[in-house]
Formats: sequence, C-alpha cells, structure tokens
Amino acid sequence: MKFLYAIIICTFSFLFLNAQDIEVLLKEAARLEMVPDEKASFYKYKEVLKLNPSNILALTKCSELCSRIGQREFANPKLRGDYYKWAVKYADAALNIAPDNSEANCVMAIALGRSSMTKSGRDKIDNAREIKKYLDIALKNDPHNFKAWHVLGRWQYEISNLNAVERGIVKVFYGGMPQVTLQQSINSFERARSLRPEFILNYLEMAKAYKENNQKSKAIAYLQQMLSLPIQTEDDAAIKEKGKILLKKWQ
Repeated sequence: MKFLYAIIICTFSFLFLNAQDIEVLLKEAARLEMVPDEKASFYKYKEVLKLNPSNILALTKCSELCSRIGQREFANPKLRGDYYKWAVKYADAALNIAPDNSEANCVMAIALGRSSMTKSGRDKIDNAREIKKYLDIALKNDPHNFKAWHVLGRWQYEISNLNAVERGIVKVFYGGMPQVTLQQSINSFERARSLRPEFILNYLEMAKAYKENNQKSKAIAYLQQMLSLPIQTEDDAAIKEKGKILLKKWQ
C-alpha cells in the first residue's frame, strides 16, 4: 500500500512540475515574441510541445510564427516553402485536437494564404476556397478574433480582384463563387481595426482597399496613422516602409 501511495505521489509531483515548466516556457515564448525575436519564440514554443504535444496555444503559435518567419526568407525560397509547410502542419495538428478552435482555424487560413502567394490558376482558387472555410469556422466560434477579420478582409480583396482567367476557372470547376466586393473587404478590415487598433499590417492592407475603392483620402489618412504606431512585430518596420512608399505615390 505504501508503495502504491509513493507511486501516486511521484506521478502527481511529476505532473505538477511539468505543468510549471510549461507555464514558464509559455511566458518566455510570449516575451520573446514581443521583443520581437520570433525565431527564438518559435523554438521556445517547440519546447512546450516536447513536454505536451497537444498544447493548443503552442501549436497555433508555432503555425502563426512559421507563416511570419517564412515570408521573410526571400533569399532562400526552399526554406521559405518549408516554413509554410510547417505552418500548415502545426495548424493541422491543432485542428485534429480542437476542430472548432477559432485560433486553430485562423492560423490554418493564414498558412494557406501564405502558400497561395506562390500559386496561380486552379491551385490558387482551391486554396481560396479552403481559406474561406477555415475563416468561417474561426469567426463563428470567436467573432472577436481580429486576425481572422483581417485575413477575411484580405481574402475578400483578392477575390474581388481575380483576373479573367481565374474567374473562368471558378466558373468552370466550381460553378462560380459568391459575389465579393471591395466594400466587404473594407468592412472586415475596419472590424479588425476596431478589435485591435494597434495592428499595423491591417492599416496597410486596409489603405490598399480604400485606394482601390476610389477613397484615396481615407487610404492616405490610415497610412499616416499607421506610421505613428509603435513597432510590435519583426515585420512592422518593413510594413511601415511600404506604407511610406505608397504615401509618396498617392499624395
């Protein structure tokens, strides 16, 4: 009986210490992301997954970070593609555990969106349909998911700007796609802004949508507002530079 009691005590002690380790790692991963040092944050979240492979937060953050890190690998297309594959893999693992989880669906949409940048024709359309499916689930389960609203805005912008060939593919293989307008894209970006006013990337994409919708003054105002915001991610400095270039063109 004493032996059994000792085993139970050891088991609970191990679980308690393991939970403590995971909590420390998650806090450190979040801190590193805010530094920002996204690769270091990614590796820290991977340490969490070694202790608990089903940790949803670590899985979704690994996916999101892979999507962000991958897009900066301009000099190494193969490594860029690998990061995008890992982003899909982590998102898929999260969805297998929690298929209705808003963040899991959102990061899958992001991962597919990143990989769509290298696709064209039917592959691009296939990805677009999948992205919308995941966004619908993400927003159904959390209407306050600002990243999902932002990605939906980008999806609506891209669909509203499909070229004639791509629209032909949609019609032939899928019988068409729901009508999407620039105003819908703008509405989604505005919803993301209302939920996270400091989200820098959202201002850049929203400005493009306003400009495309013949609302240049609004586009310029948002770019100017974006430039006043503090940098939060490793992408923000480059995003601001793109905004400065657009301002010079539009003013």
